[in-house]
Amino acid sequence: MPTTAWILLTGYLATTRRLIGDRTRSIRTGPGGAGAGDAGSNTLELVIIVLGLIAVATLLVVAITAAVTRRVNQVN
Repeated sequence: MPTTAWILLTGYLATTRRLIGDRTRSIRTGPGGAGAGDAGSNTLELVIIVLGLIAVATLLVVAITAAVTRRVNQVN
């Protein structure tokens, strides 16, 4: 049975995906439905951005874990 946090995160993820899809469609179609050419982001650009954000989050988790471990060792 999923926890409340899992349900909330799943909802946020679905909303974010929908908003990104809406935004990329509106950029690609341009005003009035006319094609905007290369004005929008393509899938590769979005993947690179997401991978960069994941890398930053991973480094942040590693840094926080190291700091907490160091502090716990000082207390002991």
